[in-house]
Amino acid sequence: MNTTSDPAGMTGPAGTTHAHRDGWADLLSGRHLVIVAVMASGILLYAMNLYFTAALMPSIVADIGGQRYYAWVTTAFVISAIVASLFVSRVLDQRGPATAYLIAFAAFALGAAGNAASPTMEVLIAGRVVQGLGGGLLAGLGYAVIRTALPERHWARATGVVSAMWGVGTLFGPALGGLFAELGLWRWSYGALAAVSLLFALLARRSFAGMAGSGRPAPVPAAALIALILATVAISVSAVVPIGWPTLAAVGVGLVLLGLFVLIERRADNTILPKMTYRRGNALKWVYLTVAALSAGVMVENFIPLFGQQLAGLSPLVAGLLGAVLSLAWVIAQLFVVSVSSEAGRRRAIRLGPVLLTAGLIVYGLLQSPGAGWQTVTLWAAALALAGVGIGLAWPLLGVAAMSSTDDPAEGGKAAAAITTTQLIAFSITSALAGTLMAAGGGSVMESARYVSLGIAVLTLIGVLAAGIATVGAQDAAVPDPG
Repeated sequence: MNTTSDPAGMTGPAGTTHAHRDGWADLLSGRHLVIVAVMASGILLYAMNLYFTAALMPSIVADIGGQRYYAWVTTAFVISAIVASLFVSRVLDQRGPATAYLIAFAAFALGAAGNAASPTMEVLIAGRVVQGLGGGLLAGLGYAVIRTALPERHWARATGVVSAMWGVGTLFGPALGGLFAELGLWRWSYGALAAVSLLFALLARRSFAGMAGSGRPAPVPAAALIALILATVAISVSAVVPIGWPTLAAVGVGLVLLGLFVLIERRADNTILPKMTYRRGNALKWVYLTVAALSAGVMVENFIPLFGQQLAGLSPLVAGLLGAVLSLAWVIAQLFVVSVSSEAGRRRAIRLGPVLLTAGLIVYGLLQSPGAGWQTVTLWAAALALAGVGIGLAWPLLGVAAMSSTDDPAEGGKAAAAITTTQLIAFSITSALAGTLMAAGGGSVMESARYVSLGIAVLTLIGVLAAGIATVGAQDAAVPDPG
């Protein structure tokens, strides 16, 4: 069976499955272990850094000022990461994984070092731009390299490990950043990030030695790239402009530009997303839409500690632990689901994931109430755990689906790298929309909590439909790659 006839990525060539009796033992030993460690560390550095910096920001502002640029510290990082993620497959094809990782880790380290030495907020934001460029490459390479660096029987497990780093980052990022802030060592924290990045750069150069890129010339699709960057910037700006018509205008412009991006991509020969994404009947577009919906659900974590403190009177520590429930459930669920070997079982997991995520967010949103007692907080935790399990069930299998969508290594790498691009764009859009939903609650914390939770649930509901289309009748829907 050709893998292109199975866009859900459930089986390998000749009908073989990804299941392997000693799969985990083989993956986590020898050279495979080093490769997985490099890929996972890149994702972890990116994911942890988002929450790590958020915990440091009060200390940074107190030291160098610039509170009016507070939001741009994160916005600059995310936008530059999105831009960098668009070039992952091109850097990988032209330079190979060893050099690609060296560039990514070096850029991340350079940006972190610039942050550590920043005398003003403006300089810090410039450092965050550089750090975001490295982070975007690291996040994309974590998925794109799996296909070429590991045998197919390990794709699902390796994707599970790499994907788990997003959850681990949200678990430990705030705590580690808070520790450095408590000790008054925010500059040292970025110095430590730079040093760790350089160590992994050396490890990557050795572990991927001998693996070359395809060497194909890859011209940059400038028109589509400009449209996508402008769309991301417009939607991100909606989170920092005054609430009201400016917010709606920014979101509207962003959505129009996203539509323009798709239109340009459909008509172009050289594209950012794999060309097969735009073929009639191909399921890859629905895989990406499901990834976007799951990514939207993750963003509710940013608000859980705030709601927990203000509605239930939780201490910062307990509220932080409540916010970690979703990530913890996500990590645990996906490490189990990657061992599912049957095609039918994997398809069911992809379909069930967005359903559980949406249900958990709806229950969590409806249970928001002022003066919540421990019984209500326990129900919040259960609902968030349900949502996290939903993400974990589908996420790694969607990565395998993208990688298995074609036999062409270059297109397969592009398909895998596009997962990160989709994810980062979804993060940016959802974060901006969540800020608007928070403001819609006016002076009521309970209303803000419900608007944010239920509003994000509407976005994740799209994933229920997308996952169904991506898996139902997938063998017939795919269009084989003629290359």
